[in-house]
Amino acid sequence: MVESTNITWHNSKVTKEDRQKQKNHKSPVIWFTGLSGSGKSTVSVELEKALFEHGVHAYRLDGDNIRHGLNNNLGFSPEDRKENIRRIGEVANLLNDAGLVTLTAFISPYREDRNQVRQLLEDGDFIEVFVKCSLEECEKRDPKGLYQKARDGEIKGFTGIDAPYDEPEQPEVTVETDEMELKESVEVIMDYLKENNHI
Repeated sequence: MVESTNITWHNSKVTKEDRQKQKNHKSPVIWFTGLSGSGKSTVSVELEKALFEHGVHAYRLDGDNIRHGLNNNLGFSPEDRKENIRRIGEVANLLNDAGLVTLTAFISPYREDRNQVRQLLEDGDFIEVFVKCSLEECEKRDPKGLYQKARDGEIKGFTGIDAPYDEPEQPEVTVETDEMELKESVEVIMDYLKENNHI
């Protein structure tokens, strides 16, 4: 990747703290990670709705949605997956500065890539939510038919089948979607946000 040159960061007269004060809440990045079919998008959609109803300014970045536009030139090789997460991390960092609660729903299989996003943000602004679900249950759900295609050899490098997934070692929140109801998963995350004074 080519590094940009002859550029200077242009500061604003409005700070992140000003924006948070105006909105009356913090602006963490809530990073959902888990296998395909684990429920990342489903939980994040419901959480976004719950936050909205709570008067919180939130915006959701979803893996497939982002690949329709910003990242439509990326495939699923390890290098492209890394770049996909790098770009999302930078966008999430901007939204964090804008004072929005950002929800991201990406498999983001590599621990190193997730940690690099964490390092972009101030302490406490990155909330890793491990959407934990057994591979067996994810394959049973298979909402997009991707596991079957991977098993049939139509998709190569599929996370959980022939590509690795690094489970979070110390996520801020874990929701076990093969054991918990959707409402319960959302409540667990909302409780964390309230208890830690994010909202």
